[in-house]
Amino acid sequence: MGEVWIRDADQLEKEIERITTIAQQMGLDFFPMHYELCPADVIYAIGAYGMPTRFSHWSFGKSFNRMKMDYDFNLNRIYELVINSNPCQAFLLEKNSLLQNKVIAAHVLGHSDFFKNNAYFSLTNRNMVESMSVTAGQIREMEFEYGREAVESFLDAALSIKEHVDPLSVMRDGTIHGVPQQTLSDNKEEKDILLFIAHNSDHLEDWQRNILYRVREEMLYFWPQLETKIMNEGWATFWHIRIMRELDLKEKEAVEFAKMNAAVTLPSATGINPYHLGLRMFEYLEREYGLDMIFEIRESNNDVSFIRNYLIPELVERMDLYLFKKQGEEYRITSKEWEKIQERLILSRTNGGYPYIVAVDDDYNRKGELYLLHKYEGLELDQSYVRKTLPYVYTLWGRPVHLETVLGNRPVLFTYDGVKENHTFL
Repeated sequence: MGEVWIRDADQLEKEIERITTIAQQMGLDFFPMHYELCPADVIYAIGAYGMPTRFSHWSFGKSFNRMKMDYDFNLNRIYELVINSNPCQAFLLEKNSLLQNKVIAAHVLGHSDFFKNNAYFSLTNRNMVESMSVTAGQIREMEFEYGREAVESFLDAALSIKEHVDPLSVMRDGTIHGVPQQTLSDNKEEKDILLFIAHNSDHLEDWQRNILYRVREEMLYFWPQLETKIMNEGWATFWHIRIMRELDLKEKEAVEFAKMNAAVTLPSATGINPYHLGLRMFEYLEREYGLDMIFEIRESNNDVSFIRNYLIPELVERMDLYLFKKQGEEYRITSKEWEKIQERLILSRTNGGYPYIVAVDDDYNRKGELYLLHKYEGLELDQSYVRKTLPYVYTLWGRPVHLETVLGNRPVLFTYDGVKENHTFL
């Protein structure tokens, strides 16, 4: 007999009510939930754009085609998407089985609890779905007024550095756009490069400056998810397992759940599965210190502090974590030392996993040129990515742009002057 798909929404609704009650009894504190069954095309469109409504850009379409192809060829599958909003919106794949949607309902309640209670999400815009819809409308108007090609070309430049924002600037000032114009004349560094360029580039027109603000606003919304990937997925997985244990599953359902859960939490041979690492850490902490302790940990940490404070040698050994690198045609283990593994994991999660780059001089060579500095901590920048990105930064700044980094343990300066790129070892 083939897999049975959900055809009765009332049946699913009853199961979700039951799961919600169990989650509340276990102490989860989540936003009001809104669930929607969606066909694969809709799920993957939301996955590609990051939200149900967002401005159009070719990069989102590229992501959609790749994700949908993986689904069509049974290479990968998105079972659900959940939005950090109030009410919290969860989108379920309509071809999921009833058991799969039970698991997903339990899983997204864990996410919603995390969104609501983790400190790093405390300043996020819970109405971002509506805000993105407004932004999409504004950008459509810009395309009509200034031409679609001009707007999309500028979006290319803005999105090329979208990760270089600073959520702490919002914590300091309490606003998205309200930081006063600043310079770097006092030898200060500015991590929020998008904001700095938006405030200080005299090359931008008003509509372009507005796009930078909008792209930054959206990235600040997504930023906590980058900072808490391991914790967030581990927390949601920890709770969906506990909730499913309370449902008295039939034998066939229990087998289906075991297979689904094993696939989600399977350790990766070539990287870190955040579901696996986060789950094992929360399970260990709950056994050692109790539920009250893990609720406190969930509230005040991000991935970096979580790993630094709670990834202990015993866990590293139990999970058989190791460092490796390619030597010739083979991958070889280079270390199983706890300190080195912890250090590498922390490094990989620092700044949401993105290079830490700051603006250090906005009048370099006394010609108004922009000087950027990569805070090198052992991981080199991808040179091809640098060469592709600097022309976009030039588009935003309007004058030559310089980026200092490290290659082969030697400081090097990349420069783009509007015509060509070159680099010089310092």
